[in-house]
Amino acid sequence: MKPGEWTVAKIQAALVRGETTAEAILRQAQGEIDRLDGRLNAIITTNPDALEEARAIDRRIAAGGDAGPLAGVPIVVKDTMDIAGLPTTGGWFKLSSRAGGTDLIPSRDSPVVARMRAAGAVILGKTNVPVMSASGTHANDSWAGPTLNAIAPDRAPGGSSAGSATAVAAGYAVIGLAEETGGSIQNPAAAQGLVGIKPSFALIPNAGVMPLAGSTRDVVGPVARTVSDAAIALDVLAGYTAADPKTVAGIGHRPKGGYAASLRPGALKGRKLGLYGAGWRAAPLSSETETLYAAAQERLRRQGALLVPDPFAGSGFAELARLLRGMPYDPRGEEYVAYDLERYLAGFGPGAPIHSIETLRRVTGADPLGPSGSLGYLYELENFAALVENYGEAPDMSEFVAARESYLDIFDKVMDAAGLDAIVMPQTREAIPPRESDLVILETAVSEINISGLPGITVSAGTYASGGGAGLLFVGRLWSEATLLNLALDFEASC
Repeated sequence: MKPGEWTVAKIQAALVRGETTAEAILRQAQGEIDRLDGRLNAIITTNPDALEEARAIDRRIAAGGDAGPLAGVPIVVKDTMDIAGLPTTGGWFKLSSRAGGTDLIPSRDSPVVARMRAAGAVILGKTNVPVMSASGTHANDSWAGPTLNAIAPDRAPGGSSAGSATAVAAGYAVIGLAEETGGSIQNPAAAQGLVGIKPSFALIPNAGVMPLAGSTRDVVGPVARTVSDAAIALDVLAGYTAADPKTVAGIGHRPKGGYAASLRPGALKGRKLGLYGAGWRAAPLSSETETLYAAAQERLRRQGALLVPDPFAGSGFAELARLLRGMPYDPRGEEYVAYDLERYLAGFGPGAPIHSIETLRRVTGADPLGPSGSLGYLYELENFAALVENYGEAPDMSEFVAARESYLDIFDKVMDAAGLDAIVMPQTREAIPPRESDLVILETAVSEINISGLPGITVSAGTYASGGGAGLLFVGRLWSEATLLNLALDFEASC
């Protein structure tokens, strides 16, 4: 069994039968990294303890113990997620000693990393991101250099979870931890032919993750090559922790037995799915995307799905967006980044060289929150300057809450009126742009589901003529991940 052919089930079965070991799998993965990553640049910090972690799993298996549902499975972690003892750089040279800056070294794992460890996964390392995760298209501005798209090296890899997607698409990781504020799971999954889970807001903890909108939009989710592997990862990641109190909202919303155990073939038969149209967003699809979407619709029909054209027409849903000037993106919710960043930095403790926004500015001599900083685009939001100035105070989030409620209200009414089980649309409106260009990935549902908190599952629906991936996105009601995974699984099986 070679890298690129690995799945969680295959690795687990081979370990149980004694056909391989966690150490052997790790060495294969490291061989692929040595062979490919010098060009692809997915992994920017390797895990120095990976070999001992793999050997510990082998010892547990040899002793007859339960090594966990991800025993021996090689994974990668997005750079913004804290791993004890390894730097969290946010893609910014000012936060990397290797680039002449000052390291942020956490003393403990973020909850999602801790959960993956407890499940027996072997962490290969941390993956590349754009500066402060502020691009949904690429990581060209990272201190570590650009990351390439593993299936189409001249195309954008998708951001900001660029490195995690590339490591999985290249075959040396089975699962990548990704995180989304505005397309950062959807975009790289689609661009590189992967499955990506953008979960309901608060289903998975995002404490210990460098925030962009931690209080309002940020979600952690897996990217994988198969729906089954993504579902297994979701089982490990989801659930309440006191380290992230908002995860109390997800209690009672996970399927009994877990997401992976509830996967069943034939889920599309008789399901009613809404299609993309101007009622969802008044932005047309390119002719190539229309062709790919039509082919996907035919596959859905063959599997027994019933398709409803533009169910959001006349609902007012599309009119809820508030786009930035010159950019098809609604950033509402990100204006609270200063408040969230202050709380995140405080977690490093007063003994750390950087433990607040004040010390960040002083030590780095720069300000990512300033008008010319990487997050300067947020000054288009009229209250952002005041929120940056008063970052130590809990902000009034009533405007964002109202926006979320409006999205959810219309979404639920349309779903009820049309009797829909989900919405299904191409994840991108046009082909994946060249990496070395000023073009951005034009998506269909990023801000809508980021502001509303709704879940989405991206699955491969082929490739554009240029080689970049064409993803199909299933969107459902809050906490409907189990349903969406089954729909995606049946679509995956239609290939």
